[in-house]
Amino acid sequence: MATPHINAKKGDIAKTVLMPGDPLRAKFIADTYLKDVKRFNTVRNMFGYTGTYNGKTISVMGSGMGMPSIGIYSYELYQFFGVENIIRIGSCGAYTDEIDLYDVLLASSAYSESSYAKVQSGDYDEAYTYPSKSLNDNIEAQAKALNIPITKGVIHSSDVFYREHFDDYKTIYKKHQAIAVEMESFALFHNAKVTGKKAACLLTVSDSLVTKAATSSEERQNAFTKMMEIALSIAE
Repeated sequence: MATPHINAKKGDIAKTVLMPGDPLRAKFIADTYLKDVKRFNTVRNMFGYTGTYNGKTISVMGSGMGMPSIGIYSYELYQFFGVENIIRIGSCGAYTDEIDLYDVLLASSAYSESSYAKVQSGDYDEAYTYPSKSLNDNIEAQAKALNIPITKGVIHSSDVFYREHFDDYKTIYKKHQAIAVEMESFALFHNAKVTGKKAACLLTVSDSLVTKAATSSEERQNAFTKMMEIALSIAE
């Protein structure tokens, strides 16, 4: 049954969905890696595709930017389309000079100042949300098999991209041991919790708040292939 945001039928979408923020990154993954591809969503140009990878069915769909956007799409996928696993595959900004551009990170938890959990289900005191341990364990095993190093740590999931007080990241890094920042994982993990499903978050470092190094938008769309290959290997 279609929803206001996803024009698909139950069965069009695989049990495991990869979710980059950018719908063009979803298209790149479908075009580059999947076989027998069918596009299941074009509403608001938030492209979604289902195909096979190494003979196993998997879907990929954009989530948009920020918690309200991924909150809508992930909740609908879990609740209305039979999706069991969502792996966010996104970009992030480094909070420490111990990680470099293009390093692959795996979220052990997401810290946020966001009110998303409070508004969504009344979890007033929730400052951290968590991925599925079994899904994270599977991702770590696949990364090892592919000989792709990953760094595991706390991710700061922020509602604000342009902060007036730029140096806030130093306090967050010190207080919460958050190694990088992005804008979606807190809501994704919370939705997985309330729906009884699984979620994980793989990230590629696109810029550094410490060194000021940065990648281009085209590189972010097309060059984060290590993260994509790890996530694709989770197909059931």
